[in-house]
Amino acid sequence: MSKHHGEHPRFGATDVCPLVPVANITMDEVVVYARKLGKRIGEELGIPVYPYEFAASKPIRKNLANCRAGEYEGLKEKLSNLEWKPDFGPSEYNDQIARTGATAVGARNFLVAYNFNLNTTSTRRANAIAYDVREKGREMREGDPVTGKIVKDEKGNTIFIPGTLKSTKAIGWFIEEYGIAQISMNMTDITVTSVHQAFDEVSRAANERGVRVTGSELVGVIPLKAMLDAGRHYLAKQQRSLGIPDSEIIKIAVKSLGLDELTPFDPDKKIIEYILEDKKEKKLINLTVKGFVEETASESPAPGGGSISAAMGAMGAGLGTMVANLTSHKRDYDDRWEEFSDWAVKGKHYQEELLKMVDEDTRAFNRIMDAFGLPKKSDQEKAERTKTIQDATKYAIEVPFRVMNLCYESMEVMKAMAEKGNPNSVSDAGVGAIAALAGVKGAYLNVKINAGGLDDKEYVKDILARGKEILGKAVELQKEILDAVDRKIG
Repeated sequence: MSKHHGEHPRFGATDVCPLVPVANITMDEVVVYARKLGKRIGEELGIPVYPYEFAASKPIRKNLANCRAGEYEGLKEKLSNLEWKPDFGPSEYNDQIARTGATAVGARNFLVAYNFNLNTTSTRRANAIAYDVREKGREMREGDPVTGKIVKDEKGNTIFIPGTLKSTKAIGWFIEEYGIAQISMNMTDITVTSVHQAFDEVSRAANERGVRVTGSELVGVIPLKAMLDAGRHYLAKQQRSLGIPDSEIIKIAVKSLGLDELTPFDPDKKIIEYILEDKKEKKLINLTVKGFVEETASESPAPGGGSISAAMGAMGAGLGTMVANLTSHKRDYDDRWEEFSDWAVKGKHYQEELLKMVDEDTRAFNRIMDAFGLPKKSDQEKAERTKTIQDATKYAIEVPFRVMNLCYESMEVMKAMAEKGNPNSVSDAGVGAIAALAGVKGAYLNVKINAGGLDDKEYVKDILARGKEILGKAVELQKEILDAVDRKIG
């Protein structure tokens, strides 16, 4: 570390190690792990450790910038200050610490490291824009805002003029690799300031200083929701429907934010949910249409009628969504684009949920098969096997019952499109309703056949009655839709 130089603030070789809850864990649990990790680093590696954010031991240590103040060059003095004695590890400066520096171990929410590319080589101008927007802002000065005397409060602390973006930290720097100046921003809470809000505001602030944001760069990964929110934001500004596939929304976000200006943006490597997906899992919905049909026709019992019912329902919802999107984008409907965009978003929801059910129904069938394969030598094994079979059977009823509900509910989109949508596409709304009712009927057959293997007869009686009611309402609704289609077609 004694030989290290760079632009970014740092006070150690492993400068910061944040632990972030992504799924199936609470922040409180992450705090415990962060402090355990900090303790081990301090004791086993002899490195001073400062827990920060939710793992901080004192309010002043919550902010990483406070922990890192003075950087590596000021670490020796920091360690001699009792107020800044590290939580873990040695507090006396030595040759080892001179090599390693200190480490901040944190428990925090998702942080997005986000850089803005500028059409200038001036670090000074990049910093000026960074100070305009970052939450901390810039030092208040008397008279001249650049050279004037810094204003301090009665305690001697510098007074700052806050920037426009909450939960952000930013500095300007020059990137030799690309030959441009950038604003490097850490977004500490994207629920407070979103990526697209930051991009728009930095663009505005840059424009006021005669500079233009030409694109941006994502350092590390980003949650899917942040990318979808950005894409929807720019689609809405264009008065375009939001009910399009996620992949298309992400493309709009990438182009609008200029995320591919310096290097290609690969969603599979940049969006955390896509990174965490099990790429080895074979999903029916990832097959081609031909492959799906051939897999259905093979001697394998799955996919069966339940998966096919869900697939028919997804196709029906897809047609309803298509009509909504076409109508939203049609010139004659410019003043109603948002109304039909809302219908497209609804249709997309049903389509996505039904697509999930295609594979879920097959998983439910496989759970029953696995349960029947359990050992049954002892009385305990027999009892456990019976319970597992019953649980799996109940789940194999619940999945097609959910498919019934989704198919029926999706028909509200087809009905609206048959009555209010683009007349040239009304037949598509009708076909969507036919596919949706086929999904309801097919799923109900699966509910009934699986119910035959369940011992809980009260549950069976109730779910069959509810299923019959859904089927009856779906039949009536399909008739209303097809009557509307016939009237439009003439």
